[in-house]
Amino acid sequence: MSKSPGEFQLIERLLKRLGPGRRAILGPGDDCAILPPARARQLLTIDSMVEEVHFKLAWGAPEALGARALTVNLSDIAAMGGKPTVCVVNLALRDGLGLRLCDRIYKGLGAAAARCGVEVVGGNVTRAGALAITIALLGEVRGAVLRRDAGRPGDTIYVTGTLGDAAAGLRILSGRLRARAAARKFLSNRFLQPTARVEAGLRLARIKPAPAAIDLSDGLWQDLGHILERSGVGAEIDAGALPLSAAYRAAVGEDPTLALGGGEDYELLFCLRHAFPAPALTRSLGVRVTRIGRITSSGKAVLINARGSLRGGPPLLTGFDQLRSRPGP
Repeated sequence: MSKSPGEFQLIERLLKRLGPGRRAILGPGDDCAILPPARARQLLTIDSMVEEVHFKLAWGAPEALGARALTVNLSDIAAMGGKPTVCVVNLALRDGLGLRLCDRIYKGLGAAAARCGVEVVGGNVTRAGALAITIALLGEVRGAVLRRDAGRPGDTIYVTGTLGDAAAGLRILSGRLRARAAARKFLSNRFLQPTARVEAGLRLARIKPAPAAIDLSDGLWQDLGHILERSGVGAEIDAGALPLSAAYRAAVGEDPTLALGGGEDYELLFCLRHAFPAPALTRSLGVRVTRIGRITSSGKAVLINARGSLRGGPPLLTGFDQLRSRPGP
């Protein structure tokens, strides 16, 4: 769509909040940003967050929304062992949203970008039926690349952090789950303010041979399936080993369904050729690591329950269906 002077002014206003960068030869203000020649392999990812599909404005502060929009992209770079570098942002605005809201979204986005060394080198503003933030992010890899097709039978499967928190947080925010104040705050923040494991991804890439890896955006079961499909392998997952937070247990109990099928945790799942003790990996990666299973040659995934019996098939939900396909509560 053609831009009115008001839209140009808004772009200038928002990008000024982010300050000058050093990576771009030419940043915001021209038709394109100009970047210097790449000295490493480049990673490129893009993701969108759409109002009433991925979030509601009433759920949290606009600053958190801006930071989250960048974090979901950072997590893709982290999953491949890359360092994020520059991004461009498209902000789609519906009627009724004021400049103050835009300022606060970009304040949060800018703070998240500064924390991980990302420069915003351009952007666009357009009108739409719903608020949406789309970010295209570049990263670079100087060493090994973490890929989904590197899983091999005998590999040990690990995850960072805890699982199912964001899915529980979404249910709390949408009124489908009750929890006491401390658990409610923790779980809601895990959905609203996720952490991309960028540093852990960089450290993982130093391990030889490079592990298969993926970020858990659509849920452990669904995202593990991507590794199995690309690597042509199967897996056994110990349901009793899944890392559950104290807040998850307080709100949900011991039921692992959300930990298996919930999405938006943005933790890393990775498969190592050699089995390392989880405490040693925790120290090495700087984040809690838990061993949850192993790669097999069976071509399918199975769950091992507390009694040691096996069952196949997916959990009762998938991250995509649970979090993204249903607008509203």
